[in-house]
Amino acid sequence: MELVQSVDRTLTLLEVLSDYSDGLGITEISDLVGLHKSTVHRLLSTLIYKGYVVQDEESSKYKITFKLFELGSKKVHKLDLLKISRPYTKMLMESVNEVVHLIIREETDIVYIDKVEANNTISMASRIGKRNPLYCTATGKAILAFLPEDEVLKVWNSSKIVKLTKNTNIDFILFKKELQEVKKNGYAIDDEENEMGVKCVGAPIFNMSGDVVAAISVSGPITRITDEKIDFISNEVIKTTNLISKEMGYKLN
Repeated sequence: MELVQSVDRTLTLLEVLSDYSDGLGITEISDLVGLHKSTVHRLLSTLIYKGYVVQDEESSKYKITFKLFELGSKKVHKLDLLKISRPYTKMLMESVNEVVHLIIREETDIVYIDKVEANNTISMASRIGKRNPLYCTATGKAILAFLPEDEVLKVWNSSKIVKLTKNTNIDFILFKKELQEVKKNGYAIDDEENEMGVKCVGAPIFNMSGDVVAAISVSGPITRITDEKIDFISNEVIKTTNLISKEMGYKLN
């Protein structure tokens, strides 16, 4: 892959600044990214000109602006999916009393684009915009189960397959068998495969062309998402995704 050095460095600056809400001084930035201060200063000057970074007048620290969020939001807001799904995800949350996530796929990851919190004492640490791998999440597996086999293989080969927990499956043969079960059942389970102590149930959303475009999950601690509740939760999730898919123009069999 051919990289443009200046672009790579600029994006690295933005990624570093995004982790520091109070901002960073130029020396701190220079140390973190491993670049000379003069180079960092030139890159920051361009980012300030384009509106992606601001410099605090009092502290002289550099801070990231909301411009990247605004750019990303333009793509999300164009999706009728958000508007259509919100009433249904809210009803699903009220039915199961657990947090509900709406996700879309981007390459080898899922991206959270909506979240409906439940009235529980234990809340999920997820956030809109967060990414997780497709291969070890309920929503990711729910999407992959309805993709062509060559696309599934491509995702697997392009992903960094690691055991995030003791339950994470890193065997592709077993993974394919699991996807067959997901397709047959209409839902997938993340049984502490992405994060210990957390279980999720996910199902896909289809558009009018029959393509899987998103997925919904119900997530919670294993103390609440018990094996005894899986049938009820999975039925509620599938019912919700069917309603959303129908609104998206998908004709259910």
